[in-house]
Amino acid sequence: MYGTDNHIYCRPARTNRAVIKNLSLPHSTVFYVVFIISTHYISFLTSSQQAATMEELPVIDKDVEKKFQAKFAIVRRVASTLVEQALRSDESGGKPDLALAREQQKKYIDNLRDLGIDVHEFDSDDRLPDCCFVEDVAVCHDGIALINRPGHPTRQGEVDVVRRVLSFDLGQKVVEMSEQEGATLDGGDVLFTGKEFFVGLSQRTNMKGAMFLADTFENYPVSPIKLSDGSLHLKSFMSMASPGVIAVGSSKDAQKALKEIESKASFKYSKVTLPDDVAANCVYVNRTLIHCSHEDFPESAKKFEALFPHTHRIEMPNSEFRKVDGALTCRSILIQKKPKA
Repeated sequence: MYGTDNHIYCRPARTNRAVIKNLSLPHSTVFYVVFIISTHYISFLTSSQQAATMEELPVIDKDVEKKFQAKFAIVRRVASTLVEQALRSDESGGKPDLALAREQQKKYIDNLRDLGIDVHEFDSDDRLPDCCFVEDVAVCHDGIALINRPGHPTRQGEVDVVRRVLSFDLGQKVVEMSEQEGATLDGGDVLFTGKEFFVGLSQRTNMKGAMFLADTFENYPVSPIKLSDGSLHLKSFMSMASPGVIAVGSSKDAQKALKEIESKASFKYSKVTLPDDVAANCVYVNRTLIHCSHEDFPESAKKFEALFPHTHRIEMPNSEFRKVDGALTCRSILIQKKPKA
């Protein structure tokens, strides 16, 4: 496998058609991206637009829905050092309230358990102030656990606890990114749609990291997405709201990344554009959408409510974690099941 700034070259695949629909009220736009895959190269052509409505959500097959089912989750408690020492892009939001952050984390964990997920909850480590943001440490799918090398040096010690539980407790096949010199990858840059991966090239994730992920999950197409300078992670403004539906923020950086995804997608998706970038980070698991609260982002919460009336939804507060660049997906690693012996 080889890589460039635009594509990761993978196995041959059949010609397909990618469509991304923009869901809004009452009308939206459809982007048709027709692509041709030859033996090792992907090229893209764009065609015309037409209207789409909420009823035109793509039909999701059962195999894709299974990719969003979780039997297990890994979480960590909030370190007391989060308030002063956790990484953050700026100080404008003020310092987190430690007691409230721990209360919000407990609610998050309780809701995962209510969804039938066996949550493996681990103590915090005050030497690792960001340790509750476990998503960045590993990428887990189909019984394989890729242990990342987080892009910021202060976070690389977080992998040890997660590696142990994935290997010994949950029986995942562990693959170590540390074996690839110079590769860095944060899980917050990895968007898995159930059929393919998009990997943000960011402050924390480089092309070597994206290529290592493609080698690890070789049965899926992998596309690198170049993020704007200043963007922390791809999932800082984008995530899966349900199988086949991408939630995305409305900022220039978010829309730029989405446009690149539209040009590289191997399958068809709908999109929901939200007024708040941070609100576009949500968790879809076990047929449930966990999203921002009305208190945090009222307009975005209303849009989730309007566009997903038949989906089981849980509003989740995230105010204290947001002050240190934390989002909803950051706080757990979801695992489908233990592999068969």
